[in-house]
Amino acid sequence: MQSDTGPSTGGSRLAAVPQGLGGWSPPEIPSIPQLSNAGSSSPILLDSPIFVSNNTTPNPEIHVTDQGTEKTPVENEGIQVNAMEKNVTEGEQDKGDDEFHIPKRSKTSQVWDDFEEIEENGTFYATCVHCRKKLSRGKSKQTSSMLRHRISCSTRKVHLRMVAQQTKLNFQPADEIFSTLPALHTGKFDMEAMREAAAHWVLMHEHPFTILEEEGFNIIMRRGMPEWQKISRGTAKNDCVTVYEVEKKKLKNKLKHVQKVSITTDLWKSKNQKIEYMVITGHWIDSNWKLQKRILNFVHIPPPRRGVEIAAAIFKCVKEWEIDHKIHTISVDNVSNNDVAIRLLKDDFSRSKKLLCGGKLFHVRCCAHILNLVVQDGLSKMVDITNNIRESVEFVNRSEGRALLFAEIAQQLRIPGKKLLYDCRTRWNATFEMLNCAIKFRDVFRRFQDRDPLYDFCPSPDDWDKVEKVCSILEKFWTATHIMFGTDYPTSNLFLQEVAKIKKVLDAQVNNEDDFIRAMVTKMKSKFDKYWTVIC
Repeated sequence: MQSDTGPSTGGSRLAAVPQGLGGWSPPEIPSIPQLSNAGSSSPILLDSPIFVSNNTTPNPEIHVTDQGTEKTPVENEGIQVNAMEKNVTEGEQDKGDDEFHIPKRSKTSQVWDDFEEIEENGTFYATCVHCRKKLSRGKSKQTSSMLRHRISCSTRKVHLRMVAQQTKLNFQPADEIFSTLPALHTGKFDMEAMREAAAHWVLMHEHPFTILEEEGFNIIMRRGMPEWQKISRGTAKNDCVTVYEVEKKKLKNKLKHVQKVSITTDLWKSKNQKIEYMVITGHWIDSNWKLQKRILNFVHIPPPRRGVEIAAAIFKCVKEWEIDHKIHTISVDNVSNNDVAIRLLKDDFSRSKKLLCGGKLFHVRCCAHILNLVVQDGLSKMVDITNNIRESVEFVNRSEGRALLFAEIAQQLRIPGKKLLYDCRTRWNATFEMLNCAIKFRDVFRRFQDRDPLYDFCPSPDDWDKVEKVCSILEKFWTATHIMFGTDYPTSNLFLQEVAKIKKVLDAQVNNEDDFIRAMVTKMKSKFDKYWTVIC
């Protein structure tokens, strides 16, 4: 059986009908109804008819016009087949590839976590991935038998037990603070480990023990960990004490391998409890030549905090940590009761060990405290001026209306800068920052006095000139202080250079032409030479 296809245009799809099928021949089609494109009023030209015959006679042409369809007869006597086909565009030709198919329903049953479906000769089976047992699904494809086998499969139970015992890989973060989990850990929930972590959290951020009893906190924990159990404040306190004892034991073992330990002390008063404490901190260099610092103890010393009581508290602390024979130096504030305490401690420690350089380096005075004493002596020459500026700052910031008026005047004078700063009377650097900030608003204070009749302690122009000169000198001290104490571990290579710079400033200003500056610097230099007479 042969078939010939006629020419096609426009990417038409061709169809051939075999001739002489059981003596049947298709009837003649006298006319073809008019076809039109969807969404278009123009007719479709059917210019690709097909004839199948035994010879190669050209195919007849069928022309579609507005009046109908005309057929050109064929002279051949053979069997005639009329064929009609749409003129399919490229977009319509690809439409068959995007036919709409009803998607198969996804398998949502949990049994498919342990089974896989196979088909053999039109019959569907489900094979267990653990024991490889094959179950017939039947015509309805139900999962009942699979569920029963899933529960009773012994191989699956062994597999689940091994997965539960398997450790998980924990990728450590770059920040050392959060790298507390081991690289391999189990996925099981451990309430004891959570209690220990909660104790570390409370100690690290100084939270109250009651924070673990808060309802919102427990809601958050149960949302992520349903096994979470509420921790009472008493339990939290006991856990924190346990953590302290564990860390204390670790630190004591570490100090056994240290040759020399230096101690610093500081006395301060708790604002909440109104109780005075002394904190004792140990400093040493480890085997990797890194400077280490640990707080050894907080000691409650009731007033009047005599030198005997301070010495007894320090000696008891170092005895408890078993480092009484390793004490190298002790750094304390420069007050008389500390002098008495150091003298007693030097006598006690010299009985059991030989002190470095015969004890000449045993007593180290706090550099920051000495600088504070030096500057406070200088500021004592301008107490009245400092008090006027301090009261001016407090007067302006006492009410919102005054602050807005002050800001409005500063805006009119086009004076940039921040708000007025308060100071701490016991810290000279805070006083310097207050004075240095107030100088920028000297003209604003004068105009503010004209608008507010209650403001009657504005510094005079001469006072502002003195403050400006004093701040130019104190700026050297302020820079040195920030360099020395910009790190948690200030060492001799940092503060000795800055102390030498301060000495040069005092030596240069001691013969200043201004009587006020010369008197102030002379008093500061006298205090400086008392502690640092020889500076390279």
